[in-house]
Amino acid sequence: MSLLNISNLHAKVNDKEVIKGLNIKIDYGEVHAIMGPNGSGKTTLANLIMGNPKYEITDGEILFNGKNVIGMPVNERARLGIFQSFQYPEEIPGVTVRNFLKLAYDTIYPDEKMSMFDFGDMLIKMADQLKIDRSFLDRNINVGFSGGERKKSEILQLNVLKPKLAVLDETDSGLDIDALRIVAKGINNVIGPDIGVLLITHYQRILDYVTPHFVHVFIDGKIVKTGGPEMAKELEIEGYESFAM
Repeated sequence: MSLLNISNLHAKVNDKEVIKGLNIKIDYGEVHAIMGPNGSGKTTLANLIMGNPKYEITDGEILFNGKNVIGMPVNERARLGIFQSFQYPEEIPGVTVRNFLKLAYDTIYPDEKMSMFDFGDMLIKMADQLKIDRSFLDRNINVGFSGGERKKSEILQLNVLKPKLAVLDETDSGLDIDALRIVAKGINNVIGPDIGVLLITHYQRILDYVTPHFVHVFIDGKIVKTGGPEMAKELEIEGYESFAM
């Protein structure tokens, strides 16, 4: 049984079909990269997996560990172990990174009952490991954050919450080379036999640091070709037009 099994998925937004018969399987321990041009439906796919109600599924299945999650609210999917990072993370005034992560951790792992002191100690160790300033933990989420800081915040969340499936939507966008290396390190920290990763990107550069098992070319709402890591470099040379149907 696959960790994530999407079959014949069709979806629309504002009465326009955006996903047009998508099929993909992700198993534990696998890293899948989806590459495609703007407007091809990559972010829509990420939102459908997480359960954003803005998007309407008209056909197909999304099975997570064999369970159909279509219609399931976002918080329930998070409890099952699905994590999404966003292309444009939003500000949450009045909620610190530390308090948000403690609440999320307690919700996902209610039986662990980690004290605030122990949790804070874990956060500091992770922040140090990811080269994130400790003062960052007591700032309001994304308020006044640079683009790079927002992405680092999400990678910190990924490392703390340890999901079963990480859907990373353009985590590399807008990053300078130093921030890109930190973000890639945070992704590599969690890659292993207990997680599957879906990495959505426009560019090959993050794949210099995070090596996928599979690269999928995503055009006009569906996957048109799948290959290994070498396909990302092929796309850099040839562009997406050579794959358009």
